Amino acid sequence: MKETASSCMVVATLITTMMFAAAFTVPGGNDQDTGMPLHLHTKSFLIFVISDALALVSSATSILIFLSMLTSRYAEEDFLSSLPNKLLTGLLTLFISIATMMMAFSSTLFMTLGYSYTWTTVTITTVACVPVLMYAFLQFRLVADIISHSYTTSIFFHPRNCLLG
Repeated sequence: MKETASSCMVVATLITTMMFAAAFTVPGGNDQDTGMPLHLHTKSFLIFVISDALALVSSATSILIFLSMLTSRYAEEDFLSSLPNKLLTGLLTLFISIATMMMAFSSTLFMTLGYSYTWTTVTITTVACVPVLMYAFLQFRLVADIISHSYTTSIFFHPRNCLLG
């Protein structure tokens, strides 16, 4: 559990760093006279701002959740409810941050390339969904095991099919 929390915390920290930097380096640049973003009144810019903020907040939340797991006292009762709940919440907030990071990337691509390169933009945006789907696919079994161990009765539990032992 510590290794999972440590690894996820590194990923969340990288996402937080990128999203913080992206918030201040506005796609398309700023107007020389007013200092306002050039794409301020476009839908793509609004999507960028919202998804960047969501990615930043959810990845920062994920860092705090995984940090609380690493600094836990690891008592026996913590393994029954506290730590599994924190792990599920941390994985969920990390998933949200990855998904919204890809949304910010896609909206930046639309602002940068515009509608003149629609084929390229749509293709790259579609490919940007791959990391989100891979994360969901790769973490599904772990999440299912945590839920089955924490929230179901022993009648539905099959020990040979789980990762947690």
